[in-house]
Amino acid sequence: MQLLVSPSTIDEAKHSLAADIIDVKKPSEGSLGANFPWVIREIKTLSAKPLSAAIGDFDYKPGGASLAAYGAACAGADYVKIGLAFDGQERARDVIRAVVKAVKDEFPKKYVVIAAYSDYQRMHSISPFEMAPIAAECGADVAMIDTGIKDRQSIFAFMNEVALISFTDSNEKLGLGTALAGALKFEDIDALKRINPDIIGVRGMVCGGDRNATVREDLIKTALAMIR
Repeated sequence: MQLLVSPSTIDEAKHSLAADIIDVKKPSEGSLGANFPWVIREIKTLSAKPLSAAIGDFDYKPGGASLAAYGAACAGADYVKIGLAFDGQERARDVIRAVVKAVKDEFPKKYVVIAAYSDYQRMHSISPFEMAPIAAECGADVAMIDTGIKDRQSIFAFMNEVALISFTDSNEKLGLGTALAGALKFEDIDALKRINPDIIGVRGMVCGGDRNATVREDLIKTALAMIR
């Protein structure tokens, strides 16, 4: 299980280098808010570790999503991550296909991460269980669950451990990796170990409980020690 940490600034990224994957996003612009390409480029120079970049919580805009995905890949992201903030399997297929093509045509070794939300019912968006088979069909690499509305309710407020194990196991059969995020806390780590996703994504956990605070290197090291 790898630890992905989401700094929002270059200075925060300098304190995040112990993480397995450094994830660039802009929390003020949403769950998977996109940061600036020059921030991605600069953070890429700090470490040889894999770099992830969120491109946004997207409505049904295949063209905009594909261009954003291509921009993140060109800026240096090894993982390009999009959230599907809309409903409908065919519409999801359109967006996922476009994003995968935008990244993979030029950067076949980079990873495409498709995220849906544990609180999809209140988001009025596609279920993670509907999203994942489409992501696999379209050639994405990782299916992710996050929380869409950041009100400190965690992924576990909307999906229990059994559901998340089912999601992870199903993804493995589909040939997808699994990433889980969404207001995760240190006390969730035992459950996460039982679920055993490939990646857990954190910000608030390593900011002292408030995702709007600053990433702390000591808390990253605590989290790493607990998941090993």
